[in-house]
Amino acid sequence: MGNTVGRAAISSCTPAEPDAPGLPPGLPPPPTMCALRYHGVGNLRVETVPTPSPPPGGVLVEVRAAALCHTDLHFADGTLQLGTKPITLGHEAAGVIVGVGTGVDAARLGERVLIYYYNGCGKCDWCVTGDEQLCGDLVAEFGFISDGGLARYIVVPARNALQLPASIPFVRAAPIGCGVSTAVHASARAGGLRAGMSVVVYGCNGVGHSLVQLAKHQGCTVIAISRKQAHLRKAAKLGAQAIDGTDATTVGAAVRAATGGRGADVIFECVGRRETLDACVGWAGALGKRGRLVLVGYAQGDAHDLRCHPIPLIVYEQSIVGSVGATRADVLEAIQLVARGVIETVVDSTIALEDVQAKGLSRIEACACVGKIVVDRFECSECDA
Repeated sequence: MGNTVGRAAISSCTPAEPDAPGLPPGLPPPPTMCALRYHGVGNLRVETVPTPSPPPGGVLVEVRAAALCHTDLHFADGTLQLGTKPITLGHEAAGVIVGVGTGVDAARLGERVLIYYYNGCGKCDWCVTGDEQLCGDLVAEFGFISDGGLARYIVVPARNALQLPASIPFVRAAPIGCGVSTAVHASARAGGLRAGMSVVVYGCNGVGHSLVQLAKHQGCTVIAISRKQAHLRKAAKLGAQAIDGTDATTVGAAVRAATGGRGADVIFECVGRRETLDACVGWAGALGKRGRLVLVGYAQGDAHDLRCHPIPLIVYEQSIVGSVGATRADVLEAIQLVARGVIETVVDSTIALEDVQAKGLSRIEACACVGKIVVDRFECSECDA
């Protein structure tokens, strides 16, 4: 039986708590499970599907927490159409290994893990150098072209199940898989951050929270821009100077005023709308001389294409670069940054799988959450599992 995920009134959500108990040790997983399935634009359903078995070299993970990402909303609204359906969504998942395939050490049973969602071909130049997020022949991409973690169970290659320290509760761990690791990758590869830089985080929620903390940790002066006051208040608590982005046409001047007229050395653009992109570039934009505009977010439709005249870019010797996902090494680093307390994973609320639309995606769409919304209850009242 499937349960079509509908829009319902938003009610209060449970705050993040320590790990809830999973299945009793030693019990085999049930034959079926509930999963959030993507069937095409505007068609997400919580359904009963068979519980997968670990393939050779793979592990079966009981998912204990899975964070929602704006990417999941992009699937729902049609911004992302990768040609694979139906598919289980969810690429930020943490849990416990409860099954191993042939060739995997049985000692890994019971291990707490975070899922790395890229699985490259292992042969191309990108994979050989550790950049499998750029592989052109991915074997799997969990939650994108392969079944992801918005389900009770997920199977992944053993190397994609990264060990989690016991000090990080699953609800706090799940957002590391994208919300933190994407920031680690963007700040290191594209941002080139160093102490003393002026750094702008434009769009401060999820990945933006992690970028603020990383930039502060590296000795940068950080400015957060958002049109949501709750997001700005959180960014300020994390160490950023807040600028109201309600009127994007005022942002360039505000950033220049805050940087003594220089403009920002690095801008992480996490929104991807025409007006926010326009605010960054041009003669009076927020980006300073030899500044780098790092594109992290994107929005639906041609109306949000990046447009800028090349003359200011040339005269100011500015650069524009994209940043996507993270390497496996980035995720391992992200886990350690959270474990050491350098980065706080900001969790707005926890919800049940059957409430993903009403209390999850609808709130993300409305920018009504501060931090990540995390699924930590995977039973469904209308499913067979």
